[in-house]
Amino acid sequence: MRDVVIAANKKFMEIFSTGAATMSALYTSDAKVYPPGGDTISGNTAIGTFWKGAYESGVKRAKLETVEAEPTGDQIVEVGNYTLYGDGDVQLDTGKYLVVWKQESGDWKLHRDIWNTSVSA
Repeated sequence: MRDVVIAANKKFMEIFSTGAATMSALYTSDAKVYPPGGDTISGNTAIGTFWKGAYESGVKRAKLETVEAEPTGDQIVEVGNYTLYGDGDVQLDTGKYLVVWKQESGDWKLHRDIWNTSVSA
């Protein structure tokens, strides 16, 4: 299962770094994201808009590192670390995340996605 998650994260990083235009395809239709300091975002269309906005606001690249990937029934729970970069590969943020992956239309997609910074305010 770890290989499945790593491959899916590679696709996430590639799509994000090229403008985030098709991020919605990586999430289940009824997905939810829980961004730090913000409201819950529901549905893959709204989530795609969120990520496109993040890219347009200056986040140009995300590095995801899987720490754990554990199957639970028909889902995979992933724990990992992230680093976000801006123009010129300047580090903007680093933190940790938890993702619940679920299969939809034969593909593993992000179903629940929450993260928080490790940078002190």
